[in-house]
Amino acid sequence: MGRVAAIGEQTRVAGLALAGTVVLVAEHADAVRRSWRSLPDDVDLVILTPAAAEALDLDSAPLRSHRPLIAVMPT
Repeated sequence: MGRVAAIGEQTRVAGLALAGTVVLVAEHADAVRRSWRSLPDDVDLVILTPAAAEALDLDSAPLRSHRPLIAVMPT
């Protein structure tokens, strides 16, 4: 089983580290995109904050075909 990662603002994702989540703090759109590209290969689920999801343009074809499952936190 793969790992879980979270990308987004520190105040929204930091606590997930307590559950063993790989936390990638990204406070702006460029940082979100860099974090996405740097995900470890063994990540099977990525939790995104709403702002991170917006920065990644989840409707784009490359993201839909990418391996990790994506979940967006509620606002």
